[in-house]
Amino acid sequence: MKQLISTIALAALMATPTLADTIRMGTEGAYPPFNFIDDNGELSGFEIELGNQLCEIAELECTWVTNDWDSIIPNLVSGNYDTIMAGMGMTDERDEVIDFSEQYFPPDPSAYVAVAGADTSVRSGVVAAQINTIQSGYVANSDATLVEFATPDETVAAVRNGEVDAVLADRSFLNSIVEESNGALVFVGDDIEIGRGVGIGMRESDQALRESLNAAIRQMKDDGSLSALIAKWFDGRVVEY
Repeated sequence: MKQLISTIALAALMATPTLADTIRMGTEGAYPPFNFIDDNGELSGFEIELGNQLCEIAELECTWVTNDWDSIIPNLVSGNYDTIMAGMGMTDERDEVIDFSEQYFPPDPSAYVAVAGADTSVRSGVVAAQINTIQSGYVANSDATLVEFATPDETVAAVRNGEVDAVLADRSFLNSIVEESNGALVFVGDDIEIGRGVGIGMRESDQALRESLNAAIRQMKDDGSLSALIAKWFDGRVVEY
């Protein structure tokens, strides 16, 4: 075990960039409106625009890298990229493995969605959630039966085809899905507050990068540009810093 920890620590140390290097920004590219691939095959979304602005303020040269959600933290630690901006909620469990920047998006209520007219029990039924998310952890500790999927789209598809009774995910992700379903899907049950909001994930050894990005986040909070960006991507949502 000590040898394993030493190996992980060495890998993290070797992966540490200097601020003169190109900073590789990791994201999933599959969780609108936070991050997604647009009709032109390009990365888009709130976090892509925010990340680009933060890099400009911090005078960093940055590039984007996409990675599947289920390996997004291990591949950060191993050095495939230098940050995670992927709608990642800050939790104590994740804090044990990586560091986070200041919050750049407030805690987003988690919500259940089911097929309209179905007799759905979110407390004791079968609930889908994306693997390794705060929602999957919540369902796992409840009386419901958890079914995990690799992508958020698969969780919604499982509701549509009757494989599960409901899906639990960020309300911001589910809003457009429910709206565009033309009444086929509906919110059920109460919203749930989980986590401490969303921050940029970084290796624990990258303190200079963390300080640089935190300063940029604070500048955007102070000048109102972060609030404006949230309103742009989240249907006019008002967040004051």
